[in-house]
Amino acid sequence: MGDDTNEPPQVGWRRVVRNFSPSWFSVTMGTGIVSLLLITIPFKAAWLYWLSVLFFGLNTLLFSAAFAVSALRYALYPEIWAVMIADSTNSLFLGTIPMGFATLVESWVFLCVPYWGPWAVTVAWVCWMVDCVVALAVTISLSVLLISASNQQALHRITAAQLLPIAATIVAAGTGAEIAKVLPDPENALGTLLASYVMWGMSTPLAMTVLVMYYTRLALHKLPPREIVVSSFLPLGPLGMGGYTIMYLGSVSRTVFPQTQFFRDIPIAGDIFHVLGIFIALIMWGFGLTWLCFALASIYKSRPFPFNMGWWGFTFPLGVFAVSTIEFGVQMPSLFFKVLGTIFSIAVILLWCVVAVGTVRGAWDGRLFHAPCLANLPQKEEDSETTEEGETEKGVEL
Repeated sequence: MGDDTNEPPQVGWRRVVRNFSPSWFSVTMGTGIVSLLLITIPFKAAWLYWLSVLFFGLNTLLFSAAFAVSALRYALYPEIWAVMIADSTNSLFLGTIPMGFATLVESWVFLCVPYWGPWAVTVAWVCWMVDCVVALAVTISLSVLLISASNQQALHRITAAQLLPIAATIVAAGTGAEIAKVLPDPENALGTLLASYVMWGMSTPLAMTVLVMYYTRLALHKLPPREIVVSSFLPLGPLGMGGYTIMYLGSVSRTVFPQTQFFRDIPIAGDIFHVLGIFIALIMWGFGLTWLCFALASIYKSRPFPFNMGWWGFTFPLGVFAVSTIEFGVQMPSLFFKVLGTIFSIAVILLWCVVAVGTVRGAWDGRLFHAPCLANLPQKEEDSETTEEGETEKGVEL
């Protein structure tokens, strides 16, 4: 799209770039979890596999495009970075970047590693390390900014989006468990497992703390506004992925610990980790079921609500909850969890179709390219900014 003077400002490419907030990476999260669900659905079919490959390719294109536009945004408008970081809501979506990248790494492990062998494993391992660094940086830095901000945060403004930067590290830990399973060197697998356990411990209890805070906000100030009520599904993310991660880590530990003589004085250490992982995951799954009921009730009470980028909050949290459900069916094994996980997966895929159509429409007419944090830019910068032809571009308001 060009900057023609006869063109409405809302469709100019500069406005698209300028308003391309980190929340757009939630599209890659939702698309990535659909690809993973198509792989993990227990009732296998060849067409599901190739559909998963298709979604993996689509997600790769989406993530690459989102990353390129984001880089262009901060290259052309470097002042936006400081304003975005200082915004207590918009900055939380930085957590969607490592989570979107993690879905690519996981799909690579399941789809490419079995066919391409050792070099594909090395690529996945290196990419996971990069993802871990970014995820930890997001989790720690945004948490520090939250507690050290000069402006006091009112309780009624707290939303479940506070979980996004924390969930990034939980997802990285889960990806590490999957990579540890395919690493050929047991010592490298052990190191990856231990690092993943540590990241799970750094993030999951913190997510539980935020859930307590969010429940307090709901109890005192009731449901959030209609525009962000979809965020009620976000607690399913850390609960579903946290349960899946600790369960999968335990499963891989049962194989890796004996190979490396880890806990050599306790031969059944791997089995203990495995059983404890399933036990903890089952508790987290039950807690997630409670939040799912809360979220469905919130949606019912708040209907109708307008379409926005927050609708992608339907897909990834419910998707990782479905993955956790399916993994119970594999680990126990249990036909009930396999069937229930498949039902959840179908619901997520259908939701992806609905949200994707709405996103394409909103992107085409420019409505979804809206970054409220730009209202915090100094007024003189807003007044002086012009398009290439000299037409003044209007500031974006919340």
